[in-house]
Amino acid sequence: MKLNRRSLLKAAGVATGIIATGGLPALASENSNEDKKGKKLALNVAHITDVHIREGDNAPARFKNCLKQIITKHKPDFFLNGGDSINDASYDNVTYDQVIQQWGIWDECITMLDKYEVHSCIGNHDSWWKAPSKEDAMYGKEYVVKRLKIPHRYYSFTKKNWHFIVLDGNNSNISLDEEQYNWLQAELEKIPQNEFVLLMSHYPILGTTQVLVGGGHSDHKKLKDLFYKHRDKVRICLSGHNHLSDHTLYNGVLYCCNGAMSGFWWGKGDKESAGPGYYFETPPGYAMLRLYEDGTVENEYYPHPY
Repeated sequence: MKLNRRSLLKAAGVATGIIATGGLPALASENSNEDKKGKKLALNVAHITDVHIREGDNAPARFKNCLKQIITKHKPDFFLNGGDSINDASYDNVTYDQVIQQWGIWDECITMLDKYEVHSCIGNHDSWWKAPSKEDAMYGKEYVVKRLKIPHRYYSFTKKNWHFIVLDGNNSNISLDEEQYNWLQAELEKIPQNEFVLLMSHYPILGTTQVLVGGGHSDHKKLKDLFYKHRDKVRICLSGHNHLSDHTLYNGVLYCCNGAMSGFWWGKGDKESAGPGYYFETPPGYAMLRLYEDGTVENEYYPHPY
């Protein structure tokens, strides 16, 4: 992002006074305005991203309150976690003790979801690149894979007639490496007709937020072309990273950059914040996705009051 993220990540203060005004809907379907009567809901999924969990600003307790709200209000089938789970392990001055502490807080908070599957992707702030050596067990993305309890840095899984593809954009110029792109091509090819795809990357692939703050996939055209080839299957691409809420419908694919659970990194905000804890005009929050058997998608962003 084209701003001083170091100062933002260290921002102090408790976000107070945020009022959840209801969800901000975005729909993806040629028939998105039709009556849902007769449509069969396949899955109800929670999308959290950019938690940036840390010790200060009462962030752990506030995050737990958010999770409790999601569970009690929405009763999701499972959770998608879009990355930047911990506050930061990526800057040069981050120490071993800080990395261990942040992951320990994450582990403690996430015990609230013991009864749920949590499918995560890797964010740019999750990996410790300044470990003593590349051979160190905590160096880079493989350690994050272990901490998040995911099968690989990119992977897929299936629920009912929906296929979920989790990407790793933490490569040169925010992109998929060749190995991963070839794997993605093969994954999309083998999905049967009348089955649908949700993709999740930490970084936006298409949308408005990259124009405002940068931070999007540099291989967006290549991916857009691939999704168009499989336009009968690909329905939605989820992302976070930019802490902004943006919904772009292009070629029948809904690109949802959902806002951050941490908002302004759990801080009060700055002069450009539209409200306490906001980043620009986006309040801290999470999204709920309703995935229907016919491929219809609804993504609704919910500000949270914590």
